[in-house]
Amino acid sequence: MGKRMRRFGPLLSLPLALALLGGGAAVRAENVGSVDTAFQLLGPDHKVVVEVFDDPLVGGVSCYLSRAKTGGFKGAIGLAEDKAEASVACRQVGEIHFNGELPKQEEVFSERASLLFKHVRVVRMVDARRNALVYLVYSDRLIDGSPKNSVTAVPVPANMPVPLRRK
Repeated sequence: MGKRMRRFGPLLSLPLALALLGGGAAVRAENVGSVDTAFQLLGPDHKVVVEVFDDPLVGGVSCYLSRAKTGGFKGAIGLAEDKAEASVACRQVGEIHFNGELPKQEEVFSERASLLFKHVRVVRMVDARRNALVYLVYSDRLIDGSPKNSVTAVPVPANMPVPLRRK
């Protein structure tokens, strides 16, 4: 390895390291559709978008997420802060199978809702007593999060206990 490469090697691997650190919530949502909610003279209109993502550890379960997207000039250039209003509906869309043991609670989706400090997050919780998967969507902010949230549950067949990870 050349002198220059040794000197900048750690900097070149920084994006890779950051990507690996955020591995738990690396799920990407697919756009299903959207509706405009307010006309904006400059930039895109304000809208509600509907996205879908598959649970990374539970095959056969997909989550549909609806949330507000701010338009206008700030929205077009990525400086707008989206409202903390979201809804989630997770459903069994195929045969359920588990890709390993599940923690009692785990973030399965995260996406920025502002340039720096706000995220929309979906957390999966295991209700072992009822053999169900519970999904919660909420928005957080570095200083002041929002209590607005939505919850949904997917029952797991009784003959298939949820494989819960031991601490």
